[in-house]
Amino acid sequence: MKKIFNYRVLLYYKYVHIEDHESYVKLHMKFCTSLGLKGRILIAEEGINGTVSGTTDQTNAYIYAMRMDTRFKDMVFKIDETEEHAFKKLYVRPKKEIVTMDLDNDLDPNQITGKRLKPAEFLEAMKDENVLIVDVRNDYEYDIGHFKNAVRPDVKNFKQFPEWTKKNKELLKNKKILAYCTGGVRCEKFSGYLVREGFTNVNQLKGGIIAYSKHPDTKGSMFEGKCYVFDERIAVDVNFAEGTKIVGKCFHCGNPSDRYVNCAHLSCHAQFLCCENCEEKTARTCSEKCREVVDQYI
Repeated sequence: MKKIFNYRVLLYYKYVHIEDHESYVKLHMKFCTSLGLKGRILIAEEGINGTVSGTTDQTNAYIYAMRMDTRFKDMVFKIDETEEHAFKKLYVRPKKEIVTMDLDNDLDPNQITGKRLKPAEFLEAMKDENVLIVDVRNDYEYDIGHFKNAVRPDVKNFKQFPEWTKKNKELLKNKKILAYCTGGVRCEKFSGYLVREGFTNVNQLKGGIIAYSKHPDTKGSMFEGKCYVFDERIAVDVNFAEGTKIVGKCFHCGNPSDRYVNCAHLSCHAQFLCCENCEEKTARTCSEKCREVVDQYI
């Protein structure tokens, strides 16, 4: 049966000054609630970073209203079609940063950032053996899918990247750096940080993996696995050129798996890759300790 896509997921961000952002958060929450949207929107003095889901009419109304605001008139919305809401609730929250890097001396990507490469340019650059492709996401995002030959950062969150950079200066030194992330918002700041640290050939994928997957010249080429997303879908196919292959490995047995599950021990709730066989064998737990707790309630 052919799937019917009555809903859409919007992914967007904009580094732009927002005066009294906490008041804007309250107004934005009321506006999104009135439209019936669900999702997660972070608003800081430096800008907005959001992903929401809704019907075609709801998301169109949101895009139209946002572009009526001169601050967001040129904001790019990446759109995915889906069968239902991709979120359970709506969160609109004030933040210090729209992506937390937590630098002592913060930077503005509108003032300093890496060279933005269009999808076709990024694809061509990846074919050069002398480039260094850096995944500017968390390690668990990399594990389920990444660009071929990309460096896997040993980080659990974005604010660990400055320390990772310091530890890997020799790796980055004198290289043409190609940075990428899901939608582009993290690369804007990370590539700017690299430039400020003295690296001279810093490039980033404009629009991130999602835009790259939809561009007719690239169609997600050279991306291996699935792209992790922060909603109920967990991961989505993005390589429409060569097709999707499984690169993730089951946490327990090591067999190929692209299924992320959460540990059944609610006080743990750790997310890990797990094949169907091991999920059944382990009662969907991540350790013997968690299994012992869960077994008490089975």
